[in-house]
Amino acid sequence: MNYKNVNNILFFTIPIILLLFLTACNNEEEDGLCCSEYELSDLSEAYILFSDNVTVYTDGQYVVYETNNLPDHKSPYWLTNNPLYEPYNGNNSNFKINPNRIIQQNIVIKIPTMPFEATNKEPTPLGAIGISRNGVVFYNQYAGPNNTPLTNEINSFDQYFGHPQPQGAYHYHIEPTWLTAQYGRDAFLGFLADGFPVYGPEENGTTINNLDLDDYHGHSHATTEFPEGIYHYHITDQDPYINGDGFYGIKGSITN
Repeated sequence: MNYKNVNNILFFTIPIILLLFLTACNNEEEDGLCCSEYELSDLSEAYILFSDNVTVYTDGQYVVYETNNLPDHKSPYWLTNNPLYEPYNGNNSNFKINPNRIIQQNIVIKIPTMPFEATNKEPTPLGAIGISRNGVVFYNQYAGPNNTPLTNEINSFDQYFGHPQPQGAYHYHIEPTWLTAQYGRDAFLGFLADGFPVYGPEENGTTINNLDLDDYHGHSHATTEFPEGIYHYHITDQDPYINGDGFYGIKGSITN
């Protein structure tokens, strides 16, 4: 082989490869990702504040959550022979149990470790849009299958404000009072699939309302888990409850 030719090839090839790498990295940064890979130990403790039914690990630029989606609290939606079965004892006089019962799932949610605001915001779908600290998934502000308001469906929420859909996947559309009772109404409660955290309905001793938040139901500042500041969602007692006009950031993936 002619070494002179090889050197010429290398002279032109190496800069091209470097340029392609930098371009790919820049594109990923614009999409809310970066080229670095992370370990859980590199990240905020918030990423591991999850119950034992959730497996957490990193995969490149993502944190992955695998959950069986079984709530750790009582509900009339458990089968009657389950130790966690409890008849409805909440405060809604219009409560009407739906025909579904809680069934174990296998849900995998990948969220970006370095979330960024999306240029084009994506509407949240029906089904899971994020994960709470006890492994139960969050749903948006609509009832399936036709994206109708929760006006009627809310009457099927159990004493901790969750219920299962026809395939048995239990979920929260509104404040998970089981969690806010344990951790506080201002506490970190989980993540949406775009990697931005979800917090309870209070902040600095004050109840948050929709006017305090943007169109996506969040705002940005430092929190206990993210002292350098981060965009985050707040749950409120008003529609849209958890998320507004869509994901603020670029959604990872959700499979079941």
